[in-house]
This record gives sequence, structure tokens and C-alpha cells, in this order.
Amino acid sequence: MTRIIKNEDVRTVKVEIPEGHQHIRTTVVLNDGEELIFQEATISNILRAFITVKTHPVKKSIRLRLRKLNDRKDGYAQWQLIEEE
Repeated sequence: MTRIIKNEDVRTVKVEIPEGHQHIRTTVVLNDGEELIFQEATISNILRAFITVKTHPVKKSIRLRLRKLNDRKDGYAQWQLIEEE
């Protein structure tokens, strides 16, 4: 299912570090009552891709794909959104 979310479709957006957590969560509540809760890593990856497309002189798109990483830095999740070439 494809759905385009416009400003007028969004009731509220809350960005917070929930009590007992260390990372930011972003909650988007749509006018139809649906809630989308994003972990910090997800928003960070989307934001990084967005800024790259917006500011890069040549790149017009970036696709991020879910990958399971067995070899990763300490503190990083096993599942990551990685840019496809």
C-alpha cells in the first residue's frame, strides 16, 4: 500500500527521549488516529539520506535497504538501513 503523508494529514509529532531510555523516539499521530513511532536510528538514516539528496550537486535519489550486519561497531544495532549503490 502506498500512502503519501501531507502536513494536513498529521495531527501531532512528538520527539522525545522516553523515561528510562537513552535514544530519541519520534511519534507521528495522523488525523485518522494511526500512530507511527520511529526509533532514533531510523529517523537519523532518513534524515541523512534526505540532506544528501537535497544538497548534493548530482545525486537525485538514495535508496536505503535493511541489512543484517554481523560485523559492526560497539553500540550499533545488528539491523541497519544501508545505502544501496
